[in-house]
Amino acid sequence: MKIFDLLRMSISNLWKRKLRTVLTVLGVVIGITSIVVMVALGNGLKQSMLDNYANYSSMTQIQISGGGYYFSSNSGSGQTEEKRLDDTFVQELLGMEHVKEVYPRLNISAIAKVGKYAGHLDIYGITKEEFETMNVSIGKGKLPDSDTELQFFYGNNVLTNFYVEKTNVYSFWETGVAPDIDLMEDAIFVIFDTDAYWQSRGGGNDDGTPVKQPKKYLIEACGIMEGELGEWNNNNSQSVLCNMEALKSELKRIFKKNPIPGQPTRKNGKPYNELFYSEIIVQVDDMANVTELTTWLKDSGYNAYSSAEWIQQELDTMNMIQAVLGAIGAVAMLVAAISITNTMMMSIYERTKEIGVMKVLGCDIRNIQGLFLMEAGFIGFIGGVVGVGFSYGLSMVINGLVSGSEATANMGISGAICRIPLWLSPLAIIFAIVIGMIAGFIPSLRAMRLSPLAAIRNE
Repeated sequence: MKIFDLLRMSISNLWKRKLRTVLTVLGVVIGITSIVVMVALGNGLKQSMLDNYANYSSMTQIQISGGGYYFSSNSGSGQTEEKRLDDTFVQELLGMEHVKEVYPRLNISAIAKVGKYAGHLDIYGITKEEFETMNVSIGKGKLPDSDTELQFFYGNNVLTNFYVEKTNVYSFWETGVAPDIDLMEDAIFVIFDTDAYWQSRGGGNDDGTPVKQPKKYLIEACGIMEGELGEWNNNNSQSVLCNMEALKSELKRIFKKNPIPGQPTRKNGKPYNELFYSEIIVQVDDMANVTELTTWLKDSGYNAYSSAEWIQQELDTMNMIQAVLGAIGAVAMLVAAISITNTMMMSIYERTKEIGVMKVLGCDIRNIQGLFLMEAGFIGFIGGVVGVGFSYGLSMVINGLVSGSEATANMGISGAICRIPLWLSPLAIIFAIVIGMIAGFIPSLRAMRLSPLAAIRNE
């Protein structure tokens, strides 16, 4: 018996018992729809989470901070080695596999004074290369573009750090009113020697003599980040950005051979000849390589952090939720498989004499088994195709109902909550066919083992 004969007979037998076939197919439709929609919901939640995280920080970045200590494997318990971030380490990182870019940063604290106000400044020296890649929205002015002249680019929330110097009242946080300061137009004097500043605020020296007031330096503002006061646009909203080389030159000019606050010193208290970076941003080529490089940095004694670490934990949780949702849908498919088995068993009882005649006429028992397997597979195929179609329609309805709702906004979910990946549709149809054939396997064995004479005598 040729394959086309089996195909024709299978379709004919299913068509003769249309109501039973439709009801059995309906069970498969419900099962496949349940699985596809449940998996799509899990996939949509996971993709929404990734999209949300991508708006705040790069998932392929590693942040390395200095000042980390570790116990050397070949040293005594009291010996430590300090890991500092310098140009040599930057070049080492650039030579590593999977590392695309390396951006060192120099972070210092300073005090700003303007009129009756004083404020804390968190200053970051940024390289020209990093400025070109940063997604910073400019509200006024421009980004720093000079390697020689120190210019400040203020975050939109920097004014929240200012307070009335005499009363120590933070204008914005305590009164809700922004301080009367124009960062672009007012003359803003900056004190870089914060140690001397706080000593002068605390009183005199140990011998009773007054502490010498630290010098103030007029620093030009080149721009302000876009955004209202109190609005957090990114991690730099409360920071001051400037050119790295210009900041280095200014610090060396101000402090000369004296220690710079925040920088390490030698055992004798004297500063090093070079400035060490406060942190280094490493851009990796793929998120899959971030964890490996982060682990190596930590094992080497550096303080390394990447958002990929906790994002991976969230992904693991979402994958588990997706698996649970898929398992819930699989229960409906199990019921459908039982229904297919029942349908095929009933079909065999009704067609016992037909099976006996086929055997007497010399039909191969494997063809008889194949006939019933093909019928079961057809039921799975039709149910799978219709179920996938229903899944797309149901997904559109779910997305339409929850799109823009307050509940999803509070959960941080944006876009479609139910997303069917391209691979899921064909996989669902193949799965339905396989389940149908598995469900029809036992009935097909019964048909194959029927005695021809007993089958013909059957009424």
